Amino acid sequence: MDGLSLSADDFSSIYYDLNLSYNYTDFVVNPETQPCTIFPNPEAVMIVVSVFYIIIFLLAIPGNMIVGLVMCFNKQALPPSDLYLLHLVLADLLLALTLPFWATSITKGWVFGDAMCKIISIFQELSFYSSILFLTCISMDRYMVIVRAMEARRANRQLVSRGVCAAVWAVGGLLSVPGLFNSAFVSNNHMVCSEYYDPSTADEWRLFTRILRHTLGFVVPLTIMLPCYGVTMKRLLHIRGGLQRQRAMRVIVIVVVVFLLCWTPYHVALMADTFFRTKIVSYNCAERTAVDKALFATQTLALVHSCVNPVLYAFVGEKFRRRLLQKMKKMGVLERTSVSRSSKSSVTSELTSAFM
Repeated sequence: MDGLSLSADDFSSIYYDLNLSYNYTDFVVNPETQPCTIFPNPEAVMIVVSVFYIIIFLLAIPGNMIVGLVMCFNKQALPPSDLYLLHLVLADLLLALTLPFWATSITKGWVFGDAMCKIISIFQELSFYSSILFLTCISMDRYMVIVRAMEARRANRQLVSRGVCAAVWAVGGLLSVPGLFNSAFVSNNHMVCSEYYDPSTADEWRLFTRILRHTLGFVVPLTIMLPCYGVTMKRLLHIRGGLQRQRAMRVIVIVVVVFLLCWTPYHVALMADTFFRTKIVSYNCAERTAVDKALFATQTLALVHSCVNPVLYAFVGEKFRRRLLQKMKKMGVLERTSVSRSSKSSVTSELTSAFM
C-alpha cells in the first residue's frame, strides 16, 4: 500500500506537467475569425448629423406643404403629372416627419419605445418606396405627353392616374411590412432602433428584404426613368420653340442627376453591406468598418432628396411659380399686377403642362 500511495507533492507535480502540456501549444488565434470591434462615430460627428437632420426637416416641411397647398387650392382638376407630384409631396412629408425621431436617436439613443420604433420604421419604408415610385410615374407621364401625345389624349389619363396613385400606396404599404422586424434593443450600451431578426433565419430575411430594396427601390425605377427621360429629351430636340425646350430639357437633366447623386452612393454602400452580411463576399474588420461608415454617410445624403423634390418639380417650374404668385396676390401678400402672356402653340402648351 505504501508503494502505491501518492503524496500531495506528487499530485502537484503531475498537475503542473499536464497543465503545461495543455496550455502551451502552437495554436495561434486567427484574427479574421474574431468579431470586429465596433468603433463609434465621434460625438461631434453625431451632433452635426443630428443638426443636419433637423435642417432637412425644417426645409422639407414648409417646402412640401407650400407645393401641396398651392396644388390643392387649384380649382381645376389636377392633370396626372400634378397629381403624381401631389402624392410625391405627401410621401416626402411622411419621411420628413420621421427625421426628428432619428435626430434624437443619434445623440440620445432610441428613447421612444419599441412600438414607436416599428411605426417610425414603417413610415420611413412607406415614404421611401412611394417617393421613388411616384418619381417613376412622373417620368412615364412626361414620356406619354411628349413622345406619345396622341395616345395620351385618347386615354382617360385622369382615371388611370388615380388608379396608379392608389396602386403605388398599396405597393409601398406591402413593401414597408419588413419594418415590423425593427425593434428597440441595446447595442454596445446604446439603445437603438434597428432590424432585429431571429439569428437562425437572419441571413435569409435580410437577403430577401435587401433584394426588394435594391430592385424595387432603385434598379427598376432607374431602368424606367432613364429610358423615359432619354427618349423624351430626344423628342424635345426635334420640337421648335427654343426657350421652352431648353427649360424642359434642363428640368429633365437636373431631375436625373439629383436622383443619381442622392441615391446611388447609398445603394452602392447598402449592396456592399448586403454582400458582407449574407457572407456572399468575405471581408475583414477594416472593410466592415468602412462600409458601416459609408452607410451612415450615404443614408444622410439620400434624405436630402425629400427636401429637394419641391425645388425640382415645382419651384423651378414656371407653371407653379405663376400659381404661387396668384395665390399670394389673392391673399394680399403681393400687389396685383397684370401679366400679359403671349399665345403658345399646342406643343408648347403641352411642354408647359408637363414640365413647367
